[in-house]
Amino acid sequence: MKESVKTFNLSGMGCSANVIAVDMAKDLFKVYRDSYALLVGSENITRNANYGGNERYMMVTNCLFRVGGNAVLLSNKAKDAARAKMKLMHVVRTNVAADDEAYGCVMAKEDADGFYGIGLRTSLIDVAGGAVRKNMATLGPKVLPITELLYYAYNMICIKVLKMNLKSYIPNFRLAFQHFCIHPGGRTVISGIGKSLQLTDYDLEPSRMALYRFGNTSTSGLWYEAAYMEAKRRFRAGDRIWQIALGSGFKCNSAVWKVLNETHPLETTVWDDRIQWYPCNTRKAYTDDYCNKWFDRLQG
Repeated sequence: MKESVKTFNLSGMGCSANVIAVDMAKDLFKVYRDSYALLVGSENITRNANYGGNERYMMVTNCLFRVGGNAVLLSNKAKDAARAKMKLMHVVRTNVAADDEAYGCVMAKEDADGFYGIGLRTSLIDVAGGAVRKNMATLGPKVLPITELLYYAYNMICIKVLKMNLKSYIPNFRLAFQHFCIHPGGRTVISGIGKSLQLTDYDLEPSRMALYRFGNTSTSGLWYEAAYMEAKRRFRAGDRIWQIALGSGFKCNSAVWKVLNETHPLETTVWDDRIQWYPCNTRKAYTDDYCNKWFDRLQG
């Protein structure tokens, strides 16, 4: 590459690295005018990827993680505004590594037999929930309607000042966003965040289908979900998208995008070869085996 090209390596940032890279590009654009930024993300393909030991809490990653990747082209050139798909509105990053339990809930290490892998503690779900709540508290004032902020403030006054026995009010983020991309870290993670945000099955569909078809592709998972919504032709000009990335550390990072142009009818995505077969219900009436047999029957 030319000497004028600046390259940065964000390896080790975990599954939330893509949003961190977006935030970094946003800051670089303040210095470098009329520039492009190419973000390339991939799953961990080093020795962490395949654990060969017998510790059950370290074997989960062998079943869950898959190799994937994405590339996103960003620009701060005025001439690109007319053809850009989306515009970055906000980036909010939350790091709770100061808490020992949060820091150690996802850890790369060797087991007693010397096998190297990534261990996932059972506290991961609780840690992720706490990180998401802290991230929401920072993001909320930037995106929520004033009515939701007033409801929330009134609820906090009643609970903390007036000592009333009330449930904490959860703002309705569906009033601020039309689409949600939740890190496909697992079925429990997706359902847990969806329950906290009071999201519908329609809102969670891209995350569940990305996890079902591609597994946890780490930092690129959010863009597999965005591609799913593009293939479904869900995006409309003016819509807002909330990407929620979770990663070791523990980190919760959010990116808010505004759709500028709808997906071109001839534009292809990674889902185009079988988008007509989704969504597939993997949670209730149908099992994953049923869905696989259904796909085979269609192909036959």
